[in-house]
Order: sequence, then C-alpha cells, then structure tokens
Amino acid sequence: MFILIWICTYSRYFMQKYVSVCSIRGFLLGILVLFQHTLLAQSINGVQADAGIRNNILTAVPFLLIIPQPRSGAMGNAGVALDADANATAINTSALAFLPEGDFGVSCSYSPWLKQLAPDMSISYLSGYYRLNERNTLSASLRYFSIGKVSFSDENFQNLGVYNPGEVALDLGYALKLGPGFALGGNLRYINSNLLGGGAGNKNVRAGKAVAVDISAFEKSEIQLIGTPAILSFGLALSNIGTKMIYGSTLKSYFLPANFKLGSSLRFGEGSTKVTFALDLNKLMVPTQPVYDSAGNIIKGKDPDRSVPAGVFGSFSDAPGGFREELQEMGVSGGVELSFKEILYLRSGYLYQNAQKAGDSYITLGLGVHYSRLALDFSYIAGSGYNPLRNTLRFGIQANFHRMR
Repeated sequence: MFILIWICTYSRYFMQKYVSVCSIRGFLLGILVLFQHTLLAQSINGVQADAGIRNNILTAVPFLLIIPQPRSGAMGNAGVALDADANATAINTSALAFLPEGDFGVSCSYSPWLKQLAPDMSISYLSGYYRLNERNTLSASLRYFSIGKVSFSDENFQNLGVYNPGEVALDLGYALKLGPGFALGGNLRYINSNLLGGGAGNKNVRAGKAVAVDISAFEKSEIQLIGTPAILSFGLALSNIGTKMIYGSTLKSYFLPANFKLGSSLRFGEGSTKVTFALDLNKLMVPTQPVYDSAGNIIKGKDPDRSVPAGVFGSFSDAPGGFREELQEMGVSGGVELSFKEILYLRSGYLYQNAQKAGDSYITLGLGVHYSRLALDFSYIAGSGYNPLRNTLRFGIQANFHRMR
C-alpha cells in the first residue's frame, strides 16, 4: 500500500521524480506525489491548514474549515446561531434573512495564518449581501488562502523561479425567510487548489478543482429569562458537500472537508448593555481511516474508498474505535459577547478538540467597534508552547447601506 501522509497545511518542499522544491525561508511546505498511488500531503511539522495536528481523517483543502469572521473567531469559532452580518456566508447563510438593518452590505477580513511556522501564509475573505425584499437575500464571497512564496528547483538544484501557491473558494448564496423566526439558506461553491502556483511545469500535478454546496437553517424566538426579554436562536450548517478533488491526471481523489455544525445562542439584557452566549458542536462528515495490517488488509474500521453520500452518512459510525472515537471527533466551541450601547463589543471564547483528533484547543479574545454604518472587528488567539496559532490576529471591516427609495 502506498504511504498515507496527511494533512493539510502546506509544505514548502515539493518532491517528485523530476522536481523538488526548497523553501526560501527553510520551512517545509509542499506536496509528495507517489506516481499511480498518489497521495497529496500538505503539512508543516504535522500541522494542518486549519491548525489541527495529524490524525486519521483525510481531506483536501482544509483551509475551508478556517472561520474568517473576526467576531466568531473571538468567540471560540462559535457562530452558527449568531445574528448575521456581512460575513454570514462563511458560517450560516440562512441567518442573512434576519439582518436587522441595511439592504446591502460588504465585508472584508484578513489574517496572517500559522505565523509561528510560516511567516507569509495568510487567509483573506471578501463577502457581501443584497436583500431583494423581506423574504429573499442574495450573497457572494471570495476566500483566498495564500501559502506564501515558494522557490522551485529541479533535481540538480537549478532555480526554476519563485511562485505563490494558493487556494480559492468562490461562493454564491441565497437565504429564504419562511416565517417570523425561521429561514433556510444555501451556498454554491467553486474551489480551486493550486498548490504549485504555476511552478515546476509538471503536467501530472495540475490545480485541483471541485464544486460543493452548503445547506443551512436558522431559527430564533423571543423568550423571557428571569423576567428579562431574551432571544434564543438555533443554527445548523452542513458545508462543503461536493465532488471529490483530483489533482491533474492522477487517479487518486480526495474528499472535501464536509462539515456538520449545530449550535445555539442566547442574547439578553436591558438598556444599553446586552450579553450573548453561543455554543457550537462541530464534526467532519468524512470517512475515518481504518486500521490496516502489514498486508494492507483492513482489520478495524471501514473502507474509506467510497462515494461522497456514503462517506457523509457513514462518517458518524465508521471510526475504528467505535462510539468513543466518534465522540472524540466532535469539537466544541463556546463564547460570550458583551455589548455596550451597540457600539463597543468585548468578546471571549474557547475552542476544544480532542488531542487525538486535532489538538487545536485554545482561548480566544476579541474587540468590536461599531458606529453608524461601519464596523471594525478584531480577534486574538491566546496560547503558548506548541500551539501553532498562538498570537494569531484576525482583522475585519464591514459596512451596511440602505437603498435609495
């Protein structure tokens, strides 16, 4: 059996029969191509693009799991049941149906990513929405993950040039309000994963391309909490369900990071001060790799080589370790937000994932300043030691406007 190497964050070292790649800053970032039994690997010291460690769940383009929104980023990545803003396409498009102000809006955000390992890696996000009427809202977004500059050379270490590998996801979204407190939404997504950035000129490893959809729902209602008016919301998002990704003429295909996210939020308060709590559960809907013997036969678990529908539905019962391991694959995000006069927002949260599955648990902090039609948001990941995301900042700005009547 070919060697299984995971996982996505990106190496700066590309090795193939005819081409090798050297990092201009000494980081290993790239792909290993193993001929007919090809497996694409992208890792920095075992760290994936979404900052998880190596584990037995393999996907392409894990950058799609990065939450680009600073608000959710400051609340431990919880956000599937939060009120929408112009970034909602990245988390729960259906929430756009309840935007309380403005008829259209735009947002952009930026974050240096894994800067502890690769100083020029980053993710950028541009999004917007347009309310057609009371029930219908359209949205669009563009997500770009930059791996940074990579110097390519051949087997004789002759320089082939410096290139900028990267990955792009383009979304078109729609939200439909079905009642006073319920809406459905969805996205159509095109994904392009160009890990060579135009370098090396190898025809067998061209950019990977795929198409995926998101399906989401949002429900909210007014309640009384200890005699105080409150809003209780629930959100559900099934994302990145789509075609497998194939790089160039290779025969091996890779699952997209299909993801299940379920959460709730509670907002309450009177006067100028309000408090919002949010809690999300998250699980990848991708086959868990089985345990093989020395002859390559499966001795525990299920064959991961199956269709996308079988992979999605089977992902809840295919872990070699049974139900206990399925629970380990579940991530938990929680956060709190304090708002003062809807101008100043203070946020904090915590993300937990089992050390055997991802290991990227950390505390988050954040700040928002909203005035008139503009909003500035920042988030910060606190951490120490091995955590590759420690000291990561996200920056975002958005604006909401009204149509001329």
